[in-house]
Amino acid sequence: MSGIVWGPATGVGSLPGGDAREAARTVTGSFEDFPHLPELPARGPGADMIGRTAGLLVELYAHVEPSGWRMSDRPGRDTRRARSWLGEDLDALEEFTQGYEGPLKVQAVGPWTLAAALELRNGEAALADPGACRDLADSLAEGLRGHLAEVRRRVPGASPVLQLDEPSLTAVLRGRVRTASGYRTHRAVDRQLAESTLREVVGAAGVPVVVHSCAPEVPFALLRRAGAAGISFDFALLTERDEESIGEAAEGGTKLFAGVVPSTDGPLSDPAGSVMGVRTLWRRLGLNPGTLAESVVVTPSCGLAGASPGYARAALAHGVRAARSLADNPE
Repeated sequence: MSGIVWGPATGVGSLPGGDAREAARTVTGSFEDFPHLPELPARGPGADMIGRTAGLLVELYAHVEPSGWRMSDRPGRDTRRARSWLGEDLDALEEFTQGYEGPLKVQAVGPWTLAAALELRNGEAALADPGACRDLADSLAEGLRGHLAEVRRRVPGASPVLQLDEPSLTAVLRGRVRTASGYRTHRAVDRQLAESTLREVVGAAGVPVVVHSCAPEVPFALLRRAGAAGISFDFALLTERDEESIGEAAEGGTKLFAGVVPSTDGPLSDPAGSVMGVRTLWRRLGLNPGTLAESVVVTPSCGLAGASPGYARAALAHGVRAARSLADNPE
């Protein structure tokens, strides 16, 4: 499992638009060494990250309410729509990865962000009920195993990599997730419980797992202890407090998915300029510049769903050039 050769650059997940074939063509054309399964949330409920992952759950179902996704007794129209779109995305990916061999990334929402977003029947987040959190994590683990098996069947030469999106994890750990009324917050989840739940989901996947969060204060050490092979983050949100954890992660062999390309429309610097901060951090931490290219995967800072199609394509191509610059001139 640890023997995977990661590509130098990849995307985070989401892209603008609603055409699965166009998205698959863009991603496979941009990332010859590390493509990913695109997500197209603009299609509506079921294509969004929560709905998409809810569609993967085994023996747990959800439907859309005005307030968000809510648990159901049985699969309904929203579950069927989520599964149908995922099938469409896999069809398109299969078409454009004929003969591909190498790492292939798929994304799903992690157990804690899912628990913070999915509502119980009373309208409160599943996060409020420890039993519901446990059931969700078990169902997710089983659903992900099936999803990864399907990816292997469709792209036999691929070495799947699973990205768990956990943008709410820090809020869950800090007790910052608001209740349904908005007047209170849910109690902070014990860090050991958060870690052990993540470890179970990571272990069940049976493939290398990257945990992604484009929120501040990513808990690097906790994610490493939970078994994450890689951690994906918005590089611009790092503070001095994160530097020691980053250094330990790099030295411990954790792959760093550095989000250095802005995820919304704007001018792009030259590729070398985009990774200048990574080089500077490496020097400051006293790490060997020669290890930079093997330790870092270059990505956009977050998903590209909010970008224009033209900018999204430019951002992916820019990430590939920035990764090349890092490899060619690590100093």
